Amino acid sequence: MNADSNSRPVNADNNSPAATPARTPVTVIGLGLMGSALASALLDRGHPVTVWNRSPEKAKPLADRGARVAGTPADAVAASGLVLACVLDYDALHTVLDPLVEAGALTGKALVNLTSGAPEQAEAMAAWAEEHGAGYLDGGIMTTPPGVGNPEMMFLYSGSEDVFTAHRPVLAALGDPLHLGSAPGLASLYDSALLGLMWAAFTGWLHGTALVTADGTSARDFTRVALRWLNGAVSLFLTTYAPQVDAGRYPGDDATVDVQIAAIGHLIHAAEARGVDNALPELIRSTMRRAADAGHGSDSYAGVIEVLRGPSAR
Repeated sequence: MNADSNSRPVNADNNSPAATPARTPVTVIGLGLMGSALASALLDRGHPVTVWNRSPEKAKPLADRGARVAGTPADAVAASGLVLACVLDYDALHTVLDPLVEAGALTGKALVNLTSGAPEQAEAMAAWAEEHGAGYLDGGIMTTPPGVGNPEMMFLYSGSEDVFTAHRPVLAALGDPLHLGSAPGLASLYDSALLGLMWAAFTGWLHGTALVTADGTSARDFTRVALRWLNGAVSLFLTTYAPQVDAGRYPGDDATVDVQIAAIGHLIHAAEARGVDNALPELIRSTMRRAADAGHGSDSYAGVIEVLRGPSAR
């Protein structure tokens, strides 16, 4: 049988033309650079998006793309079962949401909070949301606004597993969603820890770049080698050391802390000779020496964690 140009797929259950799957309506509260990127990514995936911002002019580019601009936070929350919040801080979030609770506007809603804060703030916010009838998910955005919508970028979540499971397809529009556990503060805790890792890595790379460029090497040439080192040997070290940290035993069968103290001395000497600031390697050497003085000189480098942890964690 020949299909004519007007043929459409038919739903076998009701003999009606098959419809495009409905997209979940989403409300986005807060339209700074990140909030606007979140709303834009949702529009890209075809979700009906309602937005609200204290300064309504920030909503115009999204309204031009089809977003509905709510006049008040109450209107914004009423528009969708799923509410994403990304505002300056937790105080700003409470300023927006606290007036809504008396009318029960949050009851039955799923609140996904992508506002940056401390783990303790996330835990308090989860308790607040539960008290007012809302499911709560806390989130950490592991990218800058231009990366939102890229499926390779991680978005960390913690809190209600039911909320995460129900809305995972929507959250996937923003980036790769990773649920860390039911404790609401986990996403914020991971976020802080990973940012610390990033800054340490950035600064170490910049220190190394300053060192080699002093002798005429380009940053690009050095970075090609540095990435191979990070993705190969350094990655292997981390996967080797993680179980040692979990077990609290640090066999020094690759390179001991004492050996590393000697090795970092060469870095400090080379940098000093080239006029490169040595604050970072001096801090690292000082930490290594404290570990050695505490009896970890013959341990692997993972043993340094024993002087980084507070006394109660040892």
